[in-house]
Amino acid sequence: MNRTLTRGKVALTAALLTAVAVVPSAVAASAPADADAKAPGAKAPVRSGSPGPAYERVAHFYGAYVDAASDPGSHKAAAALRAFYLTPELRTRLLDWERGHDADGVLRAQNAPTAWRVTAEDSGMGHTWSTVRLTWGTGDERRYTYLTVQSDLATRKISDIKEKY
Repeated sequence: MNRTLTRGKVALTAALLTAVAVVPSAVAASAPADADAKAPGAKAPVRSGSPGPAYERVAHFYGAYVDAASDPGSHKAAAALRAFYLTPELRTRLLDWERGHDADGVLRAQNAPTAWRVTAEDSGMGHTWSTVRLTWGTGDERRYTYLTVQSDLATRKISDIKEKY
């Protein structure tokens, strides 16, 4: 057999294998934003994420933090999350706020919400802002509070949390 023909077959096979490997990641990247919906024929809901934009890190933080806040005795986990995701300056300001309000400064409340949602907002001057919607209660008793969360683009750390009115 001709070596050129064999090399061509090997190159074609490698290209096809690469294409097959890339297609699932492209499909996953274009999946609908609502990962809560169960896909037809799927065995379980699918979740995904990436360490990408700063607002995604805000979503990762609030997802983990709400879980920790919902679990009694998880103060060490909440502190570790704060240390990793928040700037030192914000952690200091949150402690001051918490002393004055007798509440959790990240959630701006004394208890844990039943759900959360993060929406990306504007960016500029080295920062980006997200709106965090916290859900309190369920059913007809459900109500919402909103927070504006600022992240530094260079570090992707959360540098401010304020109530949004």
